Amino acid sequence: MTTTAHDLLDWSPEAVIFDCDGTLMDSERHWQEARNRAFREYALQPPPGFADKATGLHYEDCGRLMARSVHKPELAEGLTAALLDHFLALVTDDPATMPGAVQLVRLLSVRLPLAVASNCPRVVVEGSLERAGLREHFQHIVVPDTGDGMRPKPHPDVYAVAARLCGVRPDRALAVEDSLTGVKAARRAGLRVLGVGPRPQGDGAARADLWLPALHAPELVTWAHSCAIRRPLPES
Repeated sequence: MTTTAHDLLDWSPEAVIFDCDGTLMDSERHWQEARNRAFREYALQPPPGFADKATGLHYEDCGRLMARSVHKPELAEGLTAALLDHFLALVTDDPATMPGAVQLVRLLSVRLPLAVASNCPRVVVEGSLERAGLREHFQHIVVPDTGDGMRPKPHPDVYAVAARLCGVRPDRALAVEDSLTGVKAARRAGLRVLGVGPRPQGDGAARADLWLPALHAPELVTWAHSCAIRRPLPES
């Protein structure tokens, strides 16, 4: 169920859970370049429209999709490893936040519990937020680590766990996302969703309660200032 902008921005959640890539950190361009480099490493060309299909996927799912898209499923493991290696090199050399991310996170962190729910490896999320000076503002980082049983987005697991760790019911938490994969995951977990960045084509974006062009949209900053302060629960 969608709401109007007035409805969502009149609501005060009890926690806010952010995606990382493309939402807080300007790293989606690094994933795109890493995909291109991995394809080139294997003397392959990405098929038309591949970037749209890959946005927001867990890197292992992306590696498998890369292999399937060029009809070479036997290359899935190699492409996945190359993808991650190239991305780590790029994001280490050029970490950058999305416009408005620092201000919004700082405003909200004194009012509400904050978490990150990401498909990225933990080392990437932790390192990116640390370099951006944002890590201290988040009580929890939730990623689908190998062996913990959590499935990556578009499954709801990371959002469901993040809400629980913040001590709130999913329907009292707000997810902030830039991809349809992430919007779907947050919806499946029962969260309300704010989409940010370029609005995706098609009707998938309608699953978000509201879509704004950036984190520094004036109405979003005003809303952050007005959020009721809620003392965060102690970490378990």
